[in-house]
Amino acid sequence: MESPDLEPQQRTLDDASAEVVSTDEVEFDVETDVLVAGAGGCGLTATLAACEAEDLTVTLLEKSAEVGGNAALSTGMIPAAGTRFQREAGIDEEPADMARDILEKNGHEADAELVEHLCESSVDLVHWLVDDWDISLHLVDDFKYPKHSEYRMHAPPGRNGENLVAEMRDRIEARANAELLTNTPVTKLVAKDGAVEGVVAGSVREEAIRADRVILATDGFAGNREMVRAHCEDDIADALYYGSDGNTGDGIRWGAELGGALASMDAFQGHATVVSGTGALSTYAVVMNGGVLVNADGERFGNESKGYSQFAVDVVRQEGGVAYEIFDERIFERLQGEFDDFDRAVDLGSYTSADTVEELAAELGCDPEATREAIESYNAAVEAGEPDEVGREDGRNVLSAPFYGTEVTGSLFHTQGGLVVDEHARVLREDGSTVDGLYAGGGTATGISGHGAAGYLSGNGLTTAMGFGRLAGVHAARSLSEQS
Repeated sequence: MESPDLEPQQRTLDDASAEVVSTDEVEFDVETDVLVAGAGGCGLTATLAACEAEDLTVTLLEKSAEVGGNAALSTGMIPAAGTRFQREAGIDEEPADMARDILEKNGHEADAELVEHLCESSVDLVHWLVDDWDISLHLVDDFKYPKHSEYRMHAPPGRNGENLVAEMRDRIEARANAELLTNTPVTKLVAKDGAVEGVVAGSVREEAIRADRVILATDGFAGNREMVRAHCEDDIADALYYGSDGNTGDGIRWGAELGGALASMDAFQGHATVVSGTGALSTYAVVMNGGVLVNADGERFGNESKGYSQFAVDVVRQEGGVAYEIFDERIFERLQGEFDDFDRAVDLGSYTSADTVEELAAELGCDPEATREAIESYNAAVEAGEPDEVGREDGRNVLSAPFYGTEVTGSLFHTQGGLVVDEHARVLREDGSTVDGLYAGGGTATGISGHGAAGYLSGNGLTTAMGFGRLAGVHAARSLSEQS
């Protein structure tokens, strides 16, 4: 597969804490066959895949006190096309359909072959998680995210990533040949002649760990403001950060120091509806079931159905960086008990209700008369079956009393650019050669969202996290078995 074109500015990285040391400079304390750095969705998946080879030892290191990273903060929904769960629901879809949606959303700016490969692998990924590891997943067939042409999201209980992560952690801890250590950050890569041979890890006391294969699953750099300002558009650089604290770009910098190529460093996933005040996430299912957003002047300011990532930038650009989400009781009741995020937001008192739009707007702080006019215009367009004033046609329903709403802000969730990898998630140099012994996935690898925020399609994050994670774990284990 060809590497995406690299841009010169992508080589400008903040090198704080980025360090690769020579094997000659360290004395290894312990050794393992496969070392996974980072216990988010990518690292957990890679560990499960690698430890299936029972003759290998797999070590998973997480620098935080808890595992999960951004996967735990997400809905945990894994997109896959062509699964038996879809067929059982009467849905006839192929991986090519999923790939088409992804490429159309990013304007064909991502590596098409890699997108197609991940989509084709998505079926095995979901079946493998359910059948081989007894992970609880069900098909979501009651709403579609923006630009999804079919129901293809496979969700854990509560549509909550914490539940997915908890099950994966339990499976790993039950394996005799896998070890998980938290509060154990990887601080350096150890290499010789450009080939990775291990890591240095630890906080209070560092140890050098020899490893035949190293998988970088440290996610992206959204938690590193300097790197965000250097690579992403200005509007998002100072927005609320809603991702994992551990996403500081470590793996990207280490891989680049070894000559790993970089691409799409300006790509990121934002979210348009984080509730002001409580900090709860108002799931975008509110919008895709018919909710709308207005600004302080009570005006619709964009097409919400273009997606929560792209629309996040529109929200950030409004007065005060906030907007007002308006929906109704039908949506409120439909989402309760389906989304843990929504239930948590309700419990935190995130939503206000009123019998009229004007009363609701007055309580929220947006212009009452203009908001009423915006909702009336929206309803009229829905009833007429025509695009509304912002061009929206998808996920609409007439809104009726009683009404609900909340003030929301746009936020940055995670970045989507990083190290260029091949179909096995091996890190590639700019000349197309591999960095021996080194893999990357999730936010540490170049994603499939093209550039900026507009190319992100719901599910792209876990597609590359868990997709690349499994590909890396399988290849690392297989390559070691072939050597022995």
